Amino acid sequence: MLIVRRAFSRTRPQLAKPSPSVAGVANDKTLKKRLGRPSNNLSTGLVGLANVGKSTFFQALTKSTLGNPANYPFATIEPEKALIKAPLSRQLSHYMKIFRSNRSIPTNHTIWDIAGLTRNAHSGSGLGNKFLSDIRQVDGILQVVRGFVDDDITHVEESGVDPVRDMILVNDELILKDLEIIESHLEKMRKMKKKPNGGGGGGGASATGRGEEEMSVLEKLSDVLYDGKKIISYSNGNGEWSDDEIDIINGLNLLTAKPTVYLLNVSEDDYCSGTNQYYQQVSNWILENCPGDKLIMFSAQHERRLNELQDEELEKYKTIYPRGSVISQVVEEIKTVLNLISFYTCGPLEARQWSLRRGSLAPEAAGLIHSDLQKTFINAIVYKWDDLVDVDEFDEGKLKTSGKQHKQGKKYLVEDGDVLVIKAASGKARAELDSDDSIDSADSADNADSVDSVDSVASLDSVDSLTSQCCSTISLRSIGNLTVTTPPSRFARWCG
Repeated sequence: MLIVRRAFSRTRPQLAKPSPSVAGVANDKTLKKRLGRPSNNLSTGLVGLANVGKSTFFQALTKSTLGNPANYPFATIEPEKALIKAPLSRQLSHYMKIFRSNRSIPTNHTIWDIAGLTRNAHSGSGLGNKFLSDIRQVDGILQVVRGFVDDDITHVEESGVDPVRDMILVNDELILKDLEIIESHLEKMRKMKKKPNGGGGGGGASATGRGEEEMSVLEKLSDVLYDGKKIISYSNGNGEWSDDEIDIINGLNLLTAKPTVYLLNVSEDDYCSGTNQYYQQVSNWILENCPGDKLIMFSAQHERRLNELQDEELEKYKTIYPRGSVISQVVEEIKTVLNLISFYTCGPLEARQWSLRRGSLAPEAAGLIHSDLQKTFINAIVYKWDDLVDVDEFDEGKLKTSGKQHKQGKKYLVEDGDVLVIKAASGKARAELDSDDSIDSADSADNADSVDSVDSVASLDSVDSLTSQCCSTISLRSIGNLTVTTPPSRFARWCG
């Protein structure tokens, strides 16, 4: 159990300066490390006190019947997982049009509905241990806060509705759990340090082998948390944690190192009028205590009705409550706080949007399409959003002659809106294609490099079709938007 050596306070932390945007070719200066898992498969968790509307909003957000909305605490025990599809973006809509794609596929994001938290959760009260364990598995937090008065819906705190109190309660529990984790690490390291040769066995003074450096960072983290600050909100004077500090922090997977979007759940009337008696208090508290975190006002009840009502009932409801859904705004804020950008693969069959961490390299983008493409990445043909936004039809020849087709290597930093054509070595594809008797023998004299390289311009299913069929001859007609770019004549009759 955590022994608090001093009470933590709340002083307004200095707002961290945002990292400069990165573009072009990566170097040591542009590849700034960030808090959080170095992954492109990120997830978000809906958290908050019991009975604040998490499960109701989860169902609306995911357009499902998952979750268990009910008027009693701990209606949700096991976390529910679902995918939410991003709203059709302007970029995806435009690319579908200019590439004459048959369909568009927005990116997906994983979201979890996590059990409600109670006071003293860090010490195991209620479902505290489970809640805090579940939240450690996600990358971002959507904290639902109750901002509506309804005597028919119980509140876990006897003093009634007070969103600022609720936010303080949740944040304190996260801070206390992080302190428990850090103090436990420090205690082990101090014991190891007292032993001869740092505990022997060549393991050094810590499990990660960082020794004195790690202990120094842990003590610094402890000081930050005892000051009532979240790790992600802290500034060390230079506006950001150092890369070495971030490596250590990420290894701990701390709860307060995760970005948060606060969702103030209000009544239908308040949401549609855009006013709420608690909103300004909540906004001021976030600015003072959690700079950088976002706030969105919404109504879980309104979202539920928009999701459930049909035809005439829905139209009648909209005349009374005309404001639309907030879901697209929530998805965009998730993208922002997780530092996600979008890139696209486009062709006649489909235009597909992919989510990628800002600062990722082209091979990492290729790996999202298929892991084999990252391993055998050669280069990428890149078309920029600014060069395509005013185009009515995609014309590769015109773009190439006008200098708007860019060939990039492994160090290229993918930018938001990029359309990528990935070239990757594919010996398996060459063997299979060369075994197809239907391919003209005269074509075998074509440049061998063109057979080794495959350009992915479409869907994951297309790439799976190519890489999974290793024992039989495949027809290019069966692999959709997967094309070999040079020479174009070789497979024209299959890919037309």
